[in-house]
Amino acid sequence: MTPHKFQISPELAGERLDRALAHLLPECSRTVIQKLIKNGMVEIAGFSGALTPRLTVSSGMQITLSMPDPVADTPSPEPFAFPILYEDADMLVINKPPDVVVHPAAGNMSGTVVNALLDRYPAMKEDLEAFENRPGIVHRLDKDTSGILVIAKHAAAQTRLSEAFAERKTCKTYLALVRGMPDFREKRVETLIGRHPVNRQKMAVVRQNGKEAVSILRPVRSGHLGTLPVTLMEVTILTGRTHQIRVHCAHLGFPVLGDEVYGSSVADAAPRQMLHAWKLSIPQPMSGEERSFCAPPPEDMQILMDQI
Repeated sequence: MTPHKFQISPELAGERLDRALAHLLPECSRTVIQKLIKNGMVEIAGFSGALTPRLTVSSGMQITLSMPDPVADTPSPEPFAFPILYEDADMLVINKPPDVVVHPAAGNMSGTVVNALLDRYPAMKEDLEAFENRPGIVHRLDKDTSGILVIAKHAAAQTRLSEAFAERKTCKTYLALVRGMPDFREKRVETLIGRHPVNRQKMAVVRQNGKEAVSILRPVRSGHLGTLPVTLMEVTILTGRTHQIRVHCAHLGFPVLGDEVYGSSVADAAPRQMLHAWKLSIPQPMSGEERSFCAPPPEDMQILMDQI
C-alpha cells in the first residue's frame, strides 16, 4: 500500500469526500475513489464515524488514502504442487493447503494457485486478459482457509462454473473448530452481511445495506483443548458472502479458533483460522452431471481435532 496524505484547502471545503479526493488525485476516477472509501482505505484524522463518499469535507481536514500497489501485468508460471482430488477435460479440483493465496494481488504476486496453473496449463496464458489475471478461478478461499477449490481448464468451463456458483447450484460444507459448546443440534442462521460500520476492512452482521447470508451449523463433537471449550462444527453455506462462516460463528458467540479478525479472544488458540472447505457438489460444466468431492483436513487441523 502507498499512503497519500492530504489537507483539505478552503477551496474544497463543502465538497463531497469522493469529489475532493478525485480533485486531489486526478489520475484516479471517482469510481476508483469511491471503492477505496468503501473498502476502508481512507482515514480522516480525529474522525471515528463511518466514512462514505457523500461525507462533506471541511477546511483543514487531514486525510490519508492508502492506494493499493499496482499489480504486475502478467503472473509468472511457477511449479504446481497441489493435491488433486479430481480432473477431467474441463475442470480440476484441488485440496488447497492453508497459507496459499488463490490469485495474484498486491502483496501476493507469487506462490498463488494461478501461478501454478500457468505452469501446469500453459494455454491458460491466453485467457489472462479476458479473466483479469485470474484464469480458471471460479470461486475463492481465504489465504488461511484450506480445502476444495474448483478450477476451470478453459474459458467456456470458467463461464459455466462461475454461473453455477452465482446461481447457487452448488452445495458447500465446511469444517470449523470454534470456541464454546453450542446447545443446539442444528441451527439455521439468516442475516444480512455487509461492511463493518467502523472498520471497513471487516465484514459484519448488519441490519441494512447488506447481502443475504444463510448458514446451517451442526455441532459434530464438543470437548476441550486444554482448558478451552471447543466444538468441531459442520457448516453448510447456502450463500457465499465474504467471510460468511467466520462472521456468523462470531456473531453467535462461537468464534473460529485462530481467527485474528473476528475472534481476537481465540486468535492464539491455533496457528491459523481453523476453517476447511470439506465437501462440495457442483454440476460438471459441460455435461451438467453432478460431481461431489470431499477433501481431508490438513495436518495442523487434524491434530487439533484428534486432541478434543
